[in-house]
Amino acid sequence: MRNILVTNALPYANGPIHMGHLLGYIQADIWVRAMRAMGHNVTYVCADDAHGTAIMLRAEANGITPEAQIANVQKEHIRDFDGFNVIFDHYDSTHSEENKNRSSEIYIKNREAGNIAIRPVTQLFDPEKQMFLSDRFIKGTCPKCKAEDQYGDSCEVCGTTYNATELLNPRSTLSGATPIEKSSDHYFFKLPNFTEYLQKWTRDEGRLPVSIANKLDEWFENGLNDWDISRDAPYFGFEIPDAPNKYFYVWVDAPIGYMSSFENYVKTKRPDLSFDDYWKKDSKNEVYHFIGKDIVYFHALFWPAMLEGANYRTPTGLFVNGFLTVNGQKMSKSRGTFIKAETYLEHLNPEYLRYYFASKLSDKVEDSDLNLDDFVQKVNSDLIGKVVNIASRCAKFINTKFENKLSVTCAEPELVQSFIDAGDSIAKSYEAREFSTAIREIMALADKANQYIDEKKPWALAKVEGEEQQVHDVCSVGINLFRQLAVYLAPVLPTLAQQVQDFLKLESFDFVSNKTVLVDHEIALFQPLMQRVDPKAVTAMVDASKDSLAAAAEAPKVEKKKEKAKEKKPEPKVGEAVSENNVIGIEDFMKIDLRVAEVLDAATVEGSDKLLQLTLNVCEAEPRNVFSGIREFYQPEDLKGKLVVMVANLAPRKMRFGISNGMVLAAGNGEGVWVISPESGAKAGDKVS
Repeated sequence: MRNILVTNALPYANGPIHMGHLLGYIQADIWVRAMRAMGHNVTYVCADDAHGTAIMLRAEANGITPEAQIANVQKEHIRDFDGFNVIFDHYDSTHSEENKNRSSEIYIKNREAGNIAIRPVTQLFDPEKQMFLSDRFIKGTCPKCKAEDQYGDSCEVCGTTYNATELLNPRSTLSGATPIEKSSDHYFFKLPNFTEYLQKWTRDEGRLPVSIANKLDEWFENGLNDWDISRDAPYFGFEIPDAPNKYFYVWVDAPIGYMSSFENYVKTKRPDLSFDDYWKKDSKNEVYHFIGKDIVYFHALFWPAMLEGANYRTPTGLFVNGFLTVNGQKMSKSRGTFIKAETYLEHLNPEYLRYYFASKLSDKVEDSDLNLDDFVQKVNSDLIGKVVNIASRCAKFINTKFENKLSVTCAEPELVQSFIDAGDSIAKSYEAREFSTAIREIMALADKANQYIDEKKPWALAKVEGEEQQVHDVCSVGINLFRQLAVYLAPVLPTLAQQVQDFLKLESFDFVSNKTVLVDHEIALFQPLMQRVDPKAVTAMVDASKDSLAAAAEAPKVEKKKEKAKEKKPEPKVGEAVSENNVIGIEDFMKIDLRVAEVLDAATVEGSDKLLQLTLNVCEAEPRNVFSGIREFYQPEDLKGKLVVMVANLAPRKMRFGISNGMVLAAGNGEGVWVISPESGAKAGDKVS
């Protein structure tokens, strides 16, 4: 028996749980249940990520304290997780005394080890709110095209990127005040101190998915940078020891919440467990984090470095899931595909979604698509048409003709044994997080069971005098086969499994319990186990998710920006010379050097909410470095290896993040922004004409 601690990425205490979140939580819950069914000792904890400026401002807007804000959201999160049978042993908050103490301890240990630096940083400051402003809280006029209402790092109209200090007529979105430049001391974690350690750690077998380890190699090649771990007051979080009015950046104490949540669980509910047995340096127990691919950088570099610097053990492994799309596209409020957990539960059985996700998930870091038509078809075909159908076809005969008792002998011992033997392979698939493989194996068994029943036709035999024993035997075998399927599906469908366990009057339903064959065994009266998915309920869920006000607000942002930039310009009269801002000649157009480029690398830009840093191959002596304001619409992993079109002869632009040497072309509308990519056949360096 293995001792395992499992955590999920901490949901931010600033909004509801939605379908995209649930992908990772359902994956973790299935794995936890499967490992327990195999006999392992698994503890499963999580917590709300409860700190940061956004939560402080949301609480202020709601007229309540941050503490009240996070308490309200936590109740909603627990309700939604419970609704989807994602059952944690303990669900905590990062705003806890345990987390405060543990964060301070880890910081002080790293400080004493020489892993903390202090140096001044200049930022824009809101004189009315008396707080420093991140780029997303600053707007102004683009210094290039003069478009108004642009954020503090890039222009959505012309694509120019810039420092917030370069904006014309800048204003704080929080107060409307004109921000000023102000310097303050910031605290930095010396991540480069751990370069050699992390290079080995990320390459330890089984620690990370291979694709993630390969991606991290590129960060090592570029060199790791110090990590800004402090924020100035006002800020909702924990004050840094010996640093008045300086607070830990939310990503410092958030992962420490894994430790403090477990610590609180041990203190309040499980004194038989030991914190040190799981977190001390030489612990032999296992610790796994289920996370989304967007937060790998924090979990695979900063987190193990902080733990190593404080002399704690590091995670045994990171299990990374991709993003969720709905009907092949990013979730959208205007299309009704940005579906909250609460809205889903109002219309559909949560086990439908658990099964559909399981049928898609593997150990690969791949995005999953919730195709609603396929969702309806798969659930109805597999769960209703195959699995539940076996019990409904056989149980009525056992109930009505044989006094609820199964046959005293098994008429098909080899068939039943083949189902039992399949359990080893299915268990291995679950353990490897190859859930889709497990589901395929289970459904192949379901097909085999239905084929057996179709061949024996107990409904026809029941009409033939003298064939009563044959009917009894066939239906008893069918119930045994159904029992095996339900045991294997239990990690995915815990509610159905409990119903089947009650129906079969079994004391245990783990993977060991299925080794015995049910003979001369009493069952309960059969009750319908699961209803077919009604497409009308899916439509109602989508309609309920549509936000007409949000859709109107999201109407083509780019077009609105353009209109604002132009609204003061009168239409030209007939015969009047047209401004070059509206029309250019072919000579001017020919000056633009458009080239196909290959994205060698893509990364987020610390300190910017809008930018991605792209390394582009244009078949020149050196790759180009380009900053592009597409972070809201693309993850770095989505772009690597992609062919794009760039303006190759744009003058280099100096930014506070570095030099941007070109511009990537993209198209946008109210639904999103799409990088322009040439068809296959084009090669890096090709001229676009």
